[in-house]
Amino acid sequence: MPIITLGIESSCDETACAVVEDGRIVRSSIIASQADFHSQYGGVVPELASRMHVEAIVPCIREAMKQAQVDYSDIDAVCVTKGPGLVGALLVGVSAAKALCEVKGIPLVGVNHMAGHIAANYLTDITWEPPFLCLVVSGGHSEILLVKDYCDMEYICATRDDAAGEAFDKIARVIGLGYPGGPKLDAASKSGDPNAYSFPAPKISDSLDFSFSGIKTAALNTINQVRLKGEDVNVNDFAASYQDAICSILCDRLWQAVKQTKMKKICLAGGVSANSCLRKKINDLASKRNLQVCLPKMTYCTDNAAMIASAGYFDYMAGVRDTLDMNAYPSLEM
Repeated sequence: MPIITLGIESSCDETACAVVEDGRIVRSSIIASQADFHSQYGGVVPELASRMHVEAIVPCIREAMKQAQVDYSDIDAVCVTKGPGLVGALLVGVSAAKALCEVKGIPLVGVNHMAGHIAANYLTDITWEPPFLCLVVSGGHSEILLVKDYCDMEYICATRDDAAGEAFDKIARVIGLGYPGGPKLDAASKSGDPNAYSFPAPKISDSLDFSFSGIKTAALNTINQVRLKGEDVNVNDFAASYQDAICSILCDRLWQAVKQTKMKKICLAGGVSANSCLRKKINDLASKRNLQVCLPKMTYCTDNAAMIASAGYFDYMAGVRDTLDMNAYPSLEM
């Protein structure tokens, strides 16, 4: 009999629910996005996000169950994001999951949001399995992990300061692209020259760790210098150059990690895995170095509940069960 998991995700500005079979086959995936609403404020407003989750969570669960054509008696586990994320937003999903488990008598599994992003690769390629190296890149995370097994992961390196996604978002706002910055920067870069502006590539001695604060500062300085001359920043060229510089750093560290670990399988995870420049560079690396690669489908790059249901499935099969006193953990680590 297949194992059916119900996933619930509410860590930021997407209310999402999904039903997944055996951790790899998506039976339904519902996402109620708040992105358009928050764009008028230039970013996510936590209190408003929480309230919108409260309104959307029950309809999302009902629609996911309906589209999957399953009953609660068919659900083996409810898997919910318990962190990291916005605490108020997380609590909406956690509370809904705990209530559902209590009423229906279903096991509860709390899932790390970033483990969910890694699991997006299992939804993309049903044959993809550990061990592999995963470059996790999002608005709050930039790290490389050695995924030894589904529930056994080891940090290879991480960012010392800003995440790559945050560096994208910050500069996108400064050059007038608005929110969400990362996708808009990517779109602008497509008609720009990646060699128009130059940026430093910081390296930390005796470490593969990332540091993006310096390149972000260099970008701000360049913008100020251009404007002080009374000139306009070429938005498309600047977006292309800045994006190319950051993606080159990410790709270089991944290659260094490959050499260090001797691992021949690589993949991406996190919201920035949707970035066209990064995807091309990773594919080029895999082709040049004869590496096996998996890039998550665009549907599963951004926050969704199918990835949570998948990650939760593997935790469930490993014997993980959470109790109803489980909390939300905004700074949860892997």
